[in-house]
Amino acid sequence: MHKHQTLDFVKQKHAEWAGCTHSHMTVMESIDRLDQLIDESDPDVDFPNSFHAFQTAEGIRREHPDKDWFQLVGLIHDIGKIMALWGEPQVGDRLTAPSTECGIYKTHCGLDDVLMSWGHDEYLYQVMKFNKCPIPEEGLYMIRFHSFYPWHTHGNYMHLCNEKDLKMLPWVKEFNKFDLYTKSTDLPDVEQLKPYYQSLIDKYCPGVLSW
Repeated sequence: MHKHQTLDFVKQKHAEWAGCTHSHMTVMESIDRLDQLIDESDPDVDFPNSFHAFQTAEGIRREHPDKDWFQLVGLIHDIGKIMALWGEPQVGDRLTAPSTECGIYKTHCGLDDVLMSWGHDEYLYQVMKFNKCPIPEEGLYMIRFHSFYPWHTHGNYMHLCNEKDLKMLPWVKEFNKFDLYTKSTDLPDVEQLKPYYQSLIDKYCPGVLSW
C-alpha cells in the first residue's frame, strides 16, 4: 500500500475522507464495529479488535488515573480502521509522502505541515477535528502520529520537527508503551468497563459524530 502513497494520492484521500461524509454514529458504536474487521497489523490475534481498545485504555488508566483524556485516547486510537469496512485498504506504519530529505518542506516546518501516508491515524485525527472534540493537543498527537514509528521510535524526520513537535514527542512515546505492550489474551470485562468509558466519551466526543 505504501508504494501507492504519492503526494497526489494522499491529497486525494484527504479530499475523500476529511469531510466526514461516510457515516454517522457514536464513538461506542464505532468501537463495536471494529469487531467486524480483521486487523491486518495483527493477523494472529484471535479475539475481537475492541478488546485491544479497552486493554490499552485500562493500561493507561492504571498508570495515569488523573488523565481521563489520555485513557480515552487509548480507547479510541485505532477506530479509524473502520475505513476498511467502507473499502479503504489498511496501512501499517506511517511515512511521509515521498520526497527528498526536505523536498517540498522547509527545515523545521513542523509535522502539521507535512503530508503523511494516509491511514487510520490521520483519518481519526480528522474525525476528531471535524467534530470539534475537545481532546487536548497531546491526545491529538497520540492519535495522529502513533503509527509514525520512524519518528517516535527511530528518531528520523527530526529535521522537519518544530518546537511543538518536540514538546509532544514524549507524550507520543508514552502512549506507545501502552499500545504495544497491553495486548494479551487476558481479556477485560468490556461490559463492566463500558459505563466508565461512556462517561469519557460523553465528556470529549459526545453524541452522534460524522465519519
